[in-house]
Amino acid sequence: MNVQVAGAELFYTTRGRGPVCLIPTLIGTEPYQHQMPAALDRHLQLVFVDVRGSGRSTGTPTDLTFDVLADDLEAVRRALGAERVVVLGHSVLGVSAIEYARRRPASVSHVIGAGASPTGDMARLLARAKPFFEEDASEERKRILAANMAALGPGASGAATLLAQTPMRFFDPRFDAAPLYAGTVAKPEVMAHVLGTLVRGWDVLARAGAPCPPLLLVHGRYDYAVPYVMWDGIPEALPDTTFRLFERSGHQPFVEEPELFTAVVTDWMRSHA
Repeated sequence: MNVQVAGAELFYTTRGRGPVCLIPTLIGTEPYQHQMPAALDRHLQLVFVDVRGSGRSTGTPTDLTFDVLADDLEAVRRALGAERVVVLGHSVLGVSAIEYARRRPASVSHVIGAGASPTGDMARLLARAKPFFEEDASEERKRILAANMAALGPGASGAATLLAQTPMRFFDPRFDAAPLYAGTVAKPEVMAHVLGTLVRGWDVLARAGAPCPPLLLVHGRYDYAVPYVMWDGIPEALPDTTFRLFERSGHQPFVEEPELFTAVVTDWMRSHA
């Protein structure tokens, strides 16, 4: 389905039933349709939205600001006829989910950040992630990562590099993640803008006092891309924030522990109705 907005046409797909849950994506809607637990369909209407300029949405990526993103998600909400929505952002789009909710608190009932970072400063993230991996990862995990990276040829694609990083992103360091990304629509200019401009300098504590619906932060114990330790002491400084650590997951707990993820999300939503 499509919805017209200023300067773009947004593409989105839906499945499930219940309260609307917007899931923005930068890599096309199909990968997240593969990855989100089927059990969630009994509780939520999942709406996968290609951010403007990404996937099958049109528009210029460099036009994307947090205000524009909020306007775009509002257009999808209105097209669906939903008074209020849940918004779920994975990884860097956890930032976007939080900022949409802060800008439109009357339109958002709940916010979920999965594998999200408390900062948009990539240098700061890497400065914490690398030593944490060295301190915490098993020797087997380190050997598998080293072998994967050594096997990459010159000029390896972003997709190949992502799969080589499996030991940093999944509980099982030998997990075959390739099927999860079937149907990916890669547009490097979108990711470059989001990482290099949109979230650059962002800090979750900078506007901690802004009105915001209840926030659930879901993180994997074996996420070495965005280590859970980066959140130490932060949830307590944010209003109405819950942090849950998944002990057998990496960067995508909804993939590795789907039953627990579904239970955590639905129980938390009921307790924050």
